[in-house]
Amino acid sequence: MPDRVIMARVSAPFGIKGWVKVHSYAEPPGMLLDYLTWQVGSEGKWRERRVAEAREHGGPILLVRFEGIGDRDQADALRGSEVALPRQALESLPEGEYYWADLIGLHVVGEDGKPLGTIERMIETGANDVMVVRGERERLIPFLRPDVVREIDLSAGRMQVDWDADF
Repeated sequence: MPDRVIMARVSAPFGIKGWVKVHSYAEPPGMLLDYLTWQVGSEGKWRERRVAEAREHGGPILLVRFEGIGDRDQADALRGSEVALPRQALESLPEGEYYWADLIGLHVVGEDGKPLGTIERMIETGANDVMVVRGERERLIPFLRPDVVREIDLSAGRMQVDWDADF
């Protein structure tokens, strides 16, 4: 498992004083504000950034100003960056619950063993989470246990689902 968990993405600058809009993947979205130091960047190029000021902006959007970021141009340079927390900083989840970051990248197979693809990302729909599985084509598969998701084996990097391959 990765040593960091992706929790959000910087979507855009906000205003002219170095603030950014951050799309939180956390539930609830504001729980990310409990942490004062974030890892910001992308695979291979991470940098610790200290949160100077932050607040919720509605829905999954947070407004954040990092120390050392003081104008719109500096804020714009962070656009598209991922926000992660060290895994050890997060609470352990109960058996059968997972961070999205642990599911992304799993190989998905049907009950017949036929490969359906790899989990590319997760979508929160309100009713239930949905996995975006990319193989020979993209499939949207609801994350419903045990009806659809039958087995998750993180150590093997595999998930078995009850899903028609033609869907």
